[in-house]
Amino acid sequence: MPHDPTAGGYRDENVEALSQGQRRQGLAPIRGAPIDSGEVSAMRALVYHGAGRKQWADVPMPEIKDARDAIVRVDAVTICGTDLHILKGDVPAVTPGRILGHEAVGTVESVGAGVGTVKAGQRVLISCITSCGTCRFCREGAYGQCLGGGGWILGHRIDGTQAEYVRVPFADTSVHALPDGVPNESALLLADILPTSYEVGVLNGHVMPGDVVAIIGAGPVGLAAVMTARLFSPRHILVVDPASPRLDAAKRFGADLVARSEQEARDLASDVTDGLGVDVAIEAVGIPETFELCAALVRPGGRVANVGVHGRPVTLHLEDLWIRNVTITTGLVDTRTTPTLLQMVDSGQLTADGLITHRFGLGEMLDGYDVFSQASDSGALKVALFRTD
Repeated sequence: MPHDPTAGGYRDENVEALSQGQRRQGLAPIRGAPIDSGEVSAMRALVYHGAGRKQWADVPMPEIKDARDAIVRVDAVTICGTDLHILKGDVPAVTPGRILGHEAVGTVESVGAGVGTVKAGQRVLISCITSCGTCRFCREGAYGQCLGGGGWILGHRIDGTQAEYVRVPFADTSVHALPDGVPNESALLLADILPTSYEVGVLNGHVMPGDVVAIIGAGPVGLAAVMTARLFSPRHILVVDPASPRLDAAKRFGADLVARSEQEARDLASDVTDGLGVDVAIEAVGIPETFELCAALVRPGGRVANVGVHGRPVTLHLEDLWIRNVTITTGLVDTRTTPTLLQMVDSGQLTADGLITHRFGLGEMLDGYDVFSQASDSGALKVALFRTD
């Protein structure tokens, strides 16, 4: 679902720096005034005001509107590539005045009368996907296609998580209680990029033991795909990206083959498969060139799993693909695997340490956007913003 449109240096030329500000590198200390969690009628939030315009502003506190709602104090939040798409005006469903954001960890402040599984004071993961739990698709585990008012709504059709507090509908089925052993920073990666890479990339691509897997784009989702593909013991993982620092990160996360160019990727894929092509190609950028590279790398009978969010049409070369039995999948994350991934993080079987490269205080939201939107210059993979009181 949400992704980094500047992933791995594959830059959509329409993605521009949205503002100029001070850059924070690596483990820079968190600044910003503490947030008063007492009885207040207003809070601060990142508000979208139309294409190219955003503001960290005072807005009314969220209130419970339905018996199934929860109000959650945001303790940690991140910025997604989809937020940059919204700021470009690529997502017309997002209207001016909307609070952005769909990934967060927080503490439950209050719940509606119909909420039975979470309670005030509980630390929770807020999923990027909200689930009514009762419609046809939710009953099938396809929560991203929820017909009952859920799906991707936070920061899209209702106010989102880039704020001091957020209202989460369908709290019983849309937040996850966090074990004490999972810190906020690790949990934050379970809100979107880990389930997205795992479900839409690795599971849709049917990665199997002994496979050769190509992952195009070494942004956060591409790197998460490297980590989750390794769970299935592929023979080789090839990561393609023009940016050397991101290829270095791919190696740290488990890739054994890396390529900076299309021709280098073609040559490596041919070498390790005796000219046959890769078993699975995962597209993790969202531009035409990277999708077409996936189609060129995959073997007859192979699978192309598209994860990237595409804002432009892509040529599908059916004249070449139809006879090769190639399967192509697309998808919005459902987050049905979040409980499993959470257990794996809690047990130490899965770690995403190193994906978050820049840290800020929550009040430094605009600085966080500056750094993330200029990822090729700042070296940012994922930024995280933390409550400072």
